[in-house]
Amino acid sequence: MIIYCDGKFVDSQEAKISVFDHGFLYGDGVFEGIRAYNGRVFKLKEHIDRLYESANAILLNVEISRREMMDIVVETVRKNNLTDAYIRLIISRGVGDMGLDPRKCAKSEIICIAGNISLYPPSMYENGMEIITAATRRTSSDALSPRIKSLNYLNNIMAKIEANRASLMEALMLNQEGYVSEATGDNIFIIKDGIITTPPVYAGILKGVTRDSVIDLARQEGITVQEELFHLIDVYSADECFLTGTAAELIPIIMLDSRKIGDGKPGPVFKKLLAKFHEYVKTEGEPI
Repeated sequence: MIIYCDGKFVDSQEAKISVFDHGFLYGDGVFEGIRAYNGRVFKLKEHIDRLYESANAILLNVEISRREMMDIVVETVRKNNLTDAYIRLIISRGVGDMGLDPRKCAKSEIICIAGNISLYPPSMYENGMEIITAATRRTSSDALSPRIKSLNYLNNIMAKIEANRASLMEALMLNQEGYVSEATGDNIFIIKDGIITTPPVYAGILKGVTRDSVIDLARQEGITVQEELFHLIDVYSADECFLTGTAAELIPIIMLDSRKIGDGKPGPVFKKLLAKFHEYVKTEGEPI
């Protein structure tokens, strides 16, 4: 595997960071998870725009242009001879001392990895997935905006541990007001009477690139999509439910907290949108 690390492409065995890197010491940095399909990097501009927005929000200086960053992503995929890939793009604050002060970090560091990922087994896409509601609440937007895709995912990991202890693979998180926010790594959609509802960005969610793509595809199909706050009971009583994310794509949820959703099977709206999404990614994106 060839990794882009601090200005050059190196073998994975040579891709190393300092123990004084603040991304490692404090989670001080930002990242993006990106997919490539059929020789194209899907929604690359949107991912890079979000990366730079996250960096700007934490006053992290990125020393190259957005176009140059896009070129790094494409070249990393190309050097690994991949046409379909999962890409992890990271910007760390860089090497500093053992204190918190970001001013001690002389320059940011960029790392790009291109490989493969399988988040959930194929059977879950066919038969659906059971999840729980985590006791861990989503970090308050007043403390740290969930729209900043930072290297510190401990809040999400604590909720993921709850799912693991229940022998499940995913958990749903509520915000500080008790409204449904998102899963540990994915956005959530519910369907009731043919209308799709997903939490708005102010509910404490990451504004997902796949989420936005699905909203657009649904509206193109004439399906009403609304971004509104909702409670757990709205998920329990939904006709369908599914999650979206770069790694997960679209995956159906058939049970939450031991409550069956709909008829307990992936529903027709989900199946239609999954098919549309798979068709869409074949032709949309930055050519490799």
